[in-house]
Amino acid sequence: MGRRFFGTDGIRGRTNKAPMTAAMAMRVGMAAGRHFLRGDHRHRVVIGKDTRLSGYMIENALVAGFTSVGMDVVQFGPIPTPAVGMLAPSMRADLGVMISASHNPYYDNGIKLFGPDGFKLSDEDELKIEALIDADVDLAESAGIGRARRVEDAKGRYIHAVKSTFPSHLRLDGLRIVIDCANGAAYNTAPSALWELGADVVAIGVTPNGTNINDGCGSTAPGLLQETVVASGADIGIALDGDADRLIVVDEKGQIVDGDQIMALIATEWARIGKLKGGGLVATVMSNLGLERLLIGQGIGLERTKVGDRYVLERMRGGGFNVGGEQSGHMILSDYATTGDGTIAALQVLAALVEAGKPASEVMHRFDAVPQLLKNVRFAGGKPLDDSEVQRVIAQAEKELNGSGRLVIRPSGTEPVIRVMAEGDNADQVRDVVDRICDSVAKAAG
Repeated sequence: MGRRFFGTDGIRGRTNKAPMTAAMAMRVGMAAGRHFLRGDHRHRVVIGKDTRLSGYMIENALVAGFTSVGMDVVQFGPIPTPAVGMLAPSMRADLGVMISASHNPYYDNGIKLFGPDGFKLSDEDELKIEALIDADVDLAESAGIGRARRVEDAKGRYIHAVKSTFPSHLRLDGLRIVIDCANGAAYNTAPSALWELGADVVAIGVTPNGTNINDGCGSTAPGLLQETVVASGADIGIALDGDADRLIVVDEKGQIVDGDQIMALIATEWARIGKLKGGGLVATVMSNLGLERLLIGQGIGLERTKVGDRYVLERMRGGGFNVGGEQSGHMILSDYATTGDGTIAALQVLAALVEAGKPASEVMHRFDAVPQLLKNVRFAGGKPLDDSEVQRVIAQAEKELNGSGRLVIRPSGTEPVIRVMAEGDNADQVRDVVDRICDSVAKAAG
């Protein structure tokens, strides 16, 4: 059965257009609530959100849906996505919901669902909920309608949990840290956690107004962070995205450090102290070949998955790994969190920085990335990758890169484009390979 509403990370779309309407949000609340009504206890769902203007609308619609089927609702207000995964099991909730479109602009929004264990739902659960969305869901009797209440100290609980992941024998005293919260969900929690650990905090992207989330700030637009780090003489900069489940780091020179370098740092440091589990880390097919070579050289394994943090986490749980992530900055440290957590990952980076006593530019640069190029080819329909000429060109490119590079070609899961990525030791060869494949795909796509 194909998916109608759920993508790789919940339901997402432009607000007030299907599927991200108030009516749909209410139906999702009714369907998810009915699906998780198991047992005879009083059922509970916890709801967090980021700072988008549409969050109020989506939240109220979800509350109406959940309470109508007999679920009690606990509302957290603006809080990072990983906080929902963390607090749902601690509050004995049957379900957790995060209202966010992550790094997207303010006019988009989304609904992410977590099970009672704090992990994002399985494909099976999502398909069952989809089947209920358009069905006639049984409503609660009048006396059984759910109640809703707000918990004001959810941020404090999350901050305490985040701080507990930082080594107890270390402090951040003497470190000037610029934190860019993307005017999003962590605008209060991340600066507070760093300050409480002793850092000199310079906070930017902490004045949300409903429409400025991810707008020229955060992990997808780190230019402001780079400028601020250099101008303020900071030791390091940290950029989160709108729902704070990913991060990008900037060193003291203003240079960007991507997710591959962050994973390399955490994995090698944890391996050094005997904390790394599973014999390696899990990344996606997009992670740089330089990362793989570094890890192999240190006897650390690397397993690759499809693009998407849900696939990374699935492999981590199946193989007993405790470090995984994506080049884009999703960092999953399963000893501490059930999903990507930018703040927790940042604290592991800062711990390594304090322990080393060296500048971030020295500590963070663990390998030289090989030349990598990604291009997108838009198509109107059909399956251009099935074209015989396209397949011939791809086969020839793989033969040319054999032993010195990699080729990754995949349809996007969110838009009608074919993504063509190649990497290798020869930048000119990489560019030539990508251009030839893109031209072939474009011709096949008409």
